[in-house]
Amino acid sequence: MSDTAPPPPAPGKPDWAIEGARWPNAAHSRFVRAGGIVWHVQMWGAGPPLLLLHGTGGATHSWRGLGPLLAERFTIVAPDLPGHGFTETPSDTGLSLPGMAGLVAVLLRELGVAPVGAVGHSAGAAVAVRMALDGALPEARALVAINGALLPFPGFAQTLFPGLAKLLFVNPFVPRLFTLGAGSDAGVARFLARATGSSVGPDYAADYARLFRAHGHVAGALGMMASWDLAALERDLPQLAVPLMLIVGEGDAAVPPSVAARVTAAAPHASVRSLPGLGHLAHEEDAAAVAAIVTDLFEEVR
Repeated sequence: MSDTAPPPPAPGKPDWAIEGARWPNAAHSRFVRAGGIVWHVQMWGAGPPLLLLHGTGGATHSWRGLGPLLAERFTIVAPDLPGHGFTETPSDTGLSLPGMAGLVAVLLRELGVAPVGAVGHSAGAAVAVRMALDGALPEARALVAINGALLPFPGFAQTLFPGLAKLLFVNPFVPRLFTLGAGSDAGVARFLARATGSSVGPDYAADYARLFRAHGHVAGALGMMASWDLAALERDLPQLAVPLMLIVGEGDAAVPPSVAARVTAAAPHASVRSLPGLGHLAHEEDAAAVAAIVTDLFEEVR
């Protein structure tokens, strides 16, 4: 496997030549071609490899605080998911949940890495679980879902939200309108607080603001939402043979904490750790608390 140069940014995508100098943990960034796209991936640390997968609309900046703590025990492998951040956008099939899980599996093979587990935030947790179910994480001893988006939206929303995302995705003007409304860093922080129940620091707010102002990144996130079907994942949860730790921020405004109870009832080896006072971005609010749970878990299952 050999690294490649950062690709020229597609229209509206973040430009590494500009953003790379201030991107979190940029010293560990590399660009790799796998599965027909060029990926931005960060790798560093010492110890067994651990896969980190961010959520919808995020990127590797989400591991700004947690990544260095886990790198003391693990070799971190953290990509920008397809269509997100500095990773190129695949075809529509590559934005589906099975498609995205398959592309990450191809990336791992290209890197020559067999992770001992995965930590996924929100939709990233669904990618990790799908990979485990599909046999793409054969060495995994455990999975960690931080406020995992593992179940379909309830009721009518199950049809409404993916359909709405699809309509927005096919309209080229919508991502641009979203970026115009991104506003200041402080405005983005207020938006995140309302949408997630989390209060993040100014560095995280600035990272999100830069992404939200890039309409190509927004389009990738909308395409992901439009292409996903979590009903199939829910049906397959009873087949999950890997231990699954659900870290739940009790103040999560995006994924109700009650989801964890339903996942625990469906997945045979699932358990829950609650974090009072934290929201959907719990790992960004209190990286040390999340790192302690992750390291303790992998000490237990090694």
